Amino acid sequence: MTSTEHKANKGGIKMSYRTLKSKLFRTIGGLTVAGMVLAGVATITAFTASSPQAANPGDITPPPLPAGMAPVPAGNKLFLGTHGVGTQNYVCRPSGAGVAYVLFTPQATLFSEDGGQVITHYFSPSLSTNPPDPNTDPKVVANGAIRVTWQARDSSIIWAKLHQSGPDGNGAVTVDPRAVPWLLLDEVGVQKGPTGGDTLTKTTFVQRLNTTGGLAPKTGCSSLTDVGNQAFVPYTADYFFYQKAS
Repeated sequence: MTSTEHKANKGGIKMSYRTLKSKLFRTIGGLTVAGMVLAGVATITAFTASSPQAANPGDITPPPLPAGMAPVPAGNKLFLGTHGVGTQNYVCRPSGAGVAYVLFTPQATLFSEDGGQVITHYFSPSLSTNPPDPNTDPKVVANGAIRVTWQARDSSIIWAKLHQSGPDGNGAVTVDPRAVPWLLLDEVGVQKGPTGGDTLTKTTFVQRLNTTGGLAPKTGCSSLTDVGNQAFVPYTADYFFYQKAS
């Protein structure tokens, strides 16, 4: 986790972002992650209709980026910051002459600054039609490309892909060798909820920062007899959502 201090002003009382986050994870992190591991991550797919609204962008400030990481392009502004608690889920598959764990989906709940559930996070087929995002993997049967997905309480959805590395930097940078990388992801499609919900439809970029945990284990996938083994690895991360500035 970053040691940078961030401030949130709740009811006129200033509290450090690190303190708020620590309290949040102490109260929900252990129970949530334990529940997901024991119950096959079923607990994080449900939303609570009465949950508080997401925090204002000013409540949560992204940390300084590490050297070599691509920033969010100019012309975009932060509109939502969240804390994510969940698992990175792997399956053991053949790889070259051996085997290796492959990520088959993240599964996480994203919380606002006050602890209310606001977004679920997973992989799903992109149903974007503008532009189309078809599935091109012959090993996958789906109506669209499998993309990283976020779904808000109002059922609005964004699909995204890893930012392509270039002169501006890399879309993925490892900050802590014990944790999944920090990421910049580009929006590839959005969809309103069935009743018109549009919380996430304005999203242009997503950052995954301040990660802990989530790496594939070093055991359970060493031979062909292990093919099909699964691993659900707890992780946390902060997710920041951006929209066009004007």
